[in-house]
Amino acid sequence: MTRQGRSPKFRRNRNPVTWLLRHAQMSLSSLGRLSRSPASTLMTAAVIGIALALPSGLHLLVDNVRQLSSSWDGSASLSLFLSEAVSGEQAEAVRRQIDRRDDVAESRLIDRNQALAEFRRLSGFGEAIDLLDDNPLPAVVVVRPHDSVAGVEGIARMAAELQAYREIDMAQVDLQWVKRLTAITGTIEHGVAILATLLAGAVLLIVGNTIRLDIQGRHSEIEIVKLVGGTDAFIRRPFLYEGLWYGLLGAAIALLLVLLSLNLLDSPVQHLAGLYASNFSLAVLDPLSLLGTLFGGPILGLAGAWLAVGRHLAEIQPE
Repeated sequence: MTRQGRSPKFRRNRNPVTWLLRHAQMSLSSLGRLSRSPASTLMTAAVIGIALALPSGLHLLVDNVRQLSSSWDGSASLSLFLSEAVSGEQAEAVRRQIDRRDDVAESRLIDRNQALAEFRRLSGFGEAIDLLDDNPLPAVVVVRPHDSVAGVEGIARMAAELQAYREIDMAQVDLQWVKRLTAITGTIEHGVAILATLLAGAVLLIVGNTIRLDIQGRHSEIEIVKLVGGTDAFIRRPFLYEGLWYGLLGAAIALLLVLLSLNLLDSPVQHLAGLYASNFSLAVLDPLSLLGTLFGGPILGLAGAWLAVGRHLAEIQPE
C-alpha cells in the first residue's frame, strides 16, 4: 500500500532468491523480445561478431607466426669457418671438442674437399673452379644448438663463445631474417591492439544505437511505467539484458567465424608446411583469445546498452 497523494513506487525486494528470479525472468523476457524479430537481431549480432572476430583472428595469426619463428630459432645452425692452417686431423679434434659442449645437440665436419665439391655442385662455376691451383675454401664445422638454447639472443651468444676458439676464424648464424620477422610480428601485434580498441568502440556504438531505437519504439510504454511509479533501474533492466544478449550472440558468431576460418586454412597450411618437410599446423584458439571473445562481447554489449539507456531514458518524462 502507498500513502495517498504520492505516486506509487515499486518496492525493492531484498530477498536474494526473489531478486535472482526477477533478473532471470527479465533476461529471458529480453531474449524472447529479441527472438520475435530474428532477422534484425541476427544482423546486429553478425555485425558485432565480425567486429570481434577480426582482432581475435589477427591475434591468433600473429601467435601462429610467433610459434613458427620460434621453431625456426630452435632449428637454426651455426657455421664455424676454421683457419686455413688447420689440418684435417685438427679440424676433427675441434669438432669433437665442440661436440662435448652442453649447448650443442649435434656437430658435423665439412672438410675442405667436401666444401669445394659442394660449392662446385651448387654454384655452377665448376669449370672456373678447376682452373684454380689451390682450394680456397676452409673447413667448416656445422653445429646444431641444443633445445635449451632459446631465441635469437641465445644463439648469438653461443656463436660469440665459439668464435673465441683460436682455430675458428668466423662463426656465422643466419638469423637476421628471423629478427626481422620478430620485429614485424611485434608491430602487427601493436596494430591488432589498436584495431581491437577501435572495433570495441564500434561495438559500443552499434549496441548503443540499437538500444536507442528500441527505447524510442517503446517511448509510450516507458512513460506509462514511470507514471505508475517504475524506477529508472526497473526500466533500465530489460534494455541492459538486451545489450548483454547482443554481445553474447556476437561473441558466439565471432568464435564460429574464427573456427571456420581456421578449418578452411588448416589444410592449405599443412600442405605448404609439408613441402618444406615441416609438421607445422595452425594452433587453435588460445585461452586469451577464447576468454577475451566470450567475455568481451557481453561486456561491450552491456556497456553500450548502459550508455544508451543512461542518456536517452532521462529524456523521457511523463506529461
